[in-house]
Amino acid sequence: MEKEVYKQTVDEVMEELDSGLDGLSQAEVKARLEQYGYNELAAGKKKSLLVKFLEQFKDLMIIILVLAAVLSVVTSRGHEWSDAAIIMLVVIINAIFGVYQEGKAEAAIEALKEMNSPAAHVKRAGQVQEIDSRDLVPGDIVLLEAGNIVPADLRLLESASLKMEEAALTGESVPVEKTADAEVADGAPLGDRLNMAYQNANVTYGRGLGMVVATGMATEVGKIASMIEAADETETPLKANLNKLSKVLTWAILGIAAITFIVHLLRGGQILEGLLVAVALAVAAIPEGLPAIVTIVLAMGTQLLAKQKAIVRKLPAVETLGSTDIIASDKTGTLTMNQMTVEELWTGDLGDADLSLRIMNFANDSKISNDGQLLGDPTETALVKYGQEQAFDLKAELAATPRIAELPFDSDRKLMTTVHQMADGRLFVATKGAPDRLLERCLIDDRSEIVAVNSQLAQQALRVLMMAYKWLDELPEDLSQLEEDLQFAGLVGMIDPERPEAGEAVATAKKAGIRPIMITGDHQDTAEAIAKRLGIIEASDQENHVLTGQQLDELSQEAFAEQVGQYLVYARVSPEHKVRIVKAWQNQEKVVAMTGDGVNDAPALKQADIGIGMGITGTEVSKGAADMVLADDNFATIITAVKAGRKVFANIQKTIQYLLSANTAEVLTIFTATLMGWDVLLPVHLLWINLVTDTFPAIALGLEPDEPGMMEEAPRGKKANFFSGGVLSSTIYQGILQAALTLGVYGLALAYPVHAGQPDLMHADALTMAFATLGLIQLFHAFNVKSIHQSIFKLGAFKNKTFNGAVLLSFVLLAMVIAVPGMNDIFHVSNLDAYQWAIVLVASFSILVIVELVKFFQRKFLKL
Repeated sequence: MEKEVYKQTVDEVMEELDSGLDGLSQAEVKARLEQYGYNELAAGKKKSLLVKFLEQFKDLMIIILVLAAVLSVVTSRGHEWSDAAIIMLVVIINAIFGVYQEGKAEAAIEALKEMNSPAAHVKRAGQVQEIDSRDLVPGDIVLLEAGNIVPADLRLLESASLKMEEAALTGESVPVEKTADAEVADGAPLGDRLNMAYQNANVTYGRGLGMVVATGMATEVGKIASMIEAADETETPLKANLNKLSKVLTWAILGIAAITFIVHLLRGGQILEGLLVAVALAVAAIPEGLPAIVTIVLAMGTQLLAKQKAIVRKLPAVETLGSTDIIASDKTGTLTMNQMTVEELWTGDLGDADLSLRIMNFANDSKISNDGQLLGDPTETALVKYGQEQAFDLKAELAATPRIAELPFDSDRKLMTTVHQMADGRLFVATKGAPDRLLERCLIDDRSEIVAVNSQLAQQALRVLMMAYKWLDELPEDLSQLEEDLQFAGLVGMIDPERPEAGEAVATAKKAGIRPIMITGDHQDTAEAIAKRLGIIEASDQENHVLTGQQLDELSQEAFAEQVGQYLVYARVSPEHKVRIVKAWQNQEKVVAMTGDGVNDAPALKQADIGIGMGITGTEVSKGAADMVLADDNFATIITAVKAGRKVFANIQKTIQYLLSANTAEVLTIFTATLMGWDVLLPVHLLWINLVTDTFPAIALGLEPDEPGMMEEAPRGKKANFFSGGVLSSTIYQGILQAALTLGVYGLALAYPVHAGQPDLMHADALTMAFATLGLIQLFHAFNVKSIHQSIFKLGAFKNKTFNGAVLLSFVLLAMVIAVPGMNDIFHVSNLDAYQWAIVLVASFSILVIVELVKFFQRKFLKL
């Protein structure tokens, strides 16, 4: 079309679409169906299950694990098969998890398709008929009435007291009055296009007639579907961290394995034997259980969050929450109650509180169902609910004083009037409506105080209605006279109030270094008032922190990138604006969480690092595009989830420190022993140590309680990784320390043997003591990694009962292969006497003492 539909007159639209009030002929409908297609959303491209499964193997860590498994099988002499089997099992489980988590965009598109209304009342060839909305075409004439769902994008031709609820599309919390002849400004956001009706909006009041101007993917909902499909999948911080870790490990493992192989050959060893040593070293270096353990830790995090009403749809989202810098929150239903509420009733000296209560309930079309539910316009149901709270029994009052006449609400008058028959025969006229329209119909000499109070309430973003009344002996012939010569009763101020716990949650977020911002389709004044009440905008803030969608359109991408940091509230925005805001923060290297419940929120939810949908008020589209869904639609739950996310990251970091320091110890032990010509550990020993010490304690570390002050620290940022905060240096020195202690015990056993003069027994004892030391030292070291810098005695070494049990179980399994007859033959180890066990235990326990001393030095002198 030459210009936007909302800027065209009715005649221009009809001419453009070659249609009229009688609608299209069947022949024309058929031709247009061929031209435009059905009124449905295009199905997204779907990958087969096999393709999704194979794509999981593109991860570098997975590729390394598979190669190590293949090499161990190819060069196998018997005992490496079990190692390969464990590696492949971990890889396959990880791939299955990945496939299970796929398809977020597909689910969102499917949900959008299901939202389309199943039927529409249209006029074709002058006849009204009911058809499947799928068969609508541009130019069709659609009839609308209360209770209908708009089946396509329409340009209104006629309207009578027409109101529509468009919250899912625009984010506006109250129904909007629609007028066919409304004049709309250029570039007006969807919520301000009052002469348009958009697909999936609900008709809450009145009736109307509209011409279809867009169907299928050309509708505003269709455009959102396209945005969802086109949105980039944001790489989570967890995935980015694991990828970086994979690259570091790859080069380190390849380098050490190559050097070991070359040294072995230079010492005169065989090629196959050298390859076996290199493969054993690679297997020792790769934390093959890491993907599975990370998955388990995340899964435990999701269970914890589920109990706190946060349902995680994608596992990495748990960790992403912990790194959140920006929480971009929708207003309605998340920060507010999504329920219009009477906040203030003012009557002054001229009014009457009792009469005000009666008027707001009488001039009201709300219905009370048999089960006590209030049905009707949210503003009117709020008035009835207020009456109930004040012990006003509407049903009883209407039974005693029935309605005998009325003047329905009209968008031109902006008033509603009802007439009630009183028991004494008089007639009570109740009128409510816009203060500026109603005040001029009241018999008041000095209106200044009422005008001032109305202005004061409006500045607080309250929706203000005025009540007026009069008494009559009989009905006038002209009912329009009912709204003349009225008496002022009062002013009522309503708002969708903030959630009681939201303010505290905002304060907690700020304390944690997280910046809460509000992005809403609601009006600027309302959004700003709620933001101030919640503390998003503070009284000390001097600058203007509110930006409207129209103002955002006027900013270039470069200008907005420079200014994005100053805005805390975005009002009257479109789906495109929301995506633009999220991207602007992401370009600042910030991790962005976005909340939303409407169709209009879906593209931004998908674009954000973590999309958070609403479980109660949220559309299936927004839930489908989200990574996490709030079962209680509560902003405070997000902050609880952030805390859980920080704990999950910290615990994964502890697990990685534990695993990599242990693997570093194993690699250095084998590498150094190879250089010295020692035969310290067999592959079966490494396999058993990895199985016993890497599994149970590592998983139990995922259940560690959060450290004090966690929510007082700033977000770690996008550039942070698992080695940040001193983890890398700790991992290296602790790995070296473990290897040195293990080799020290081996050397001590050879230098001071129990079985002197018996080389086979001397070697068996030394190998067994090294095996026991390397295993036990890792179990003692597990206590060290409960905190990077804090003393375990301050944190409480034995608080985590699951961890205590895991360490005990690992110790039993480790000692069992040495102490139980028969098993020591399988593992090629000897029985140790009390003297030898004492050396092993002292050397193993010393890791705890040494690391505690290092931590003390760091805290005292480095202020860590």
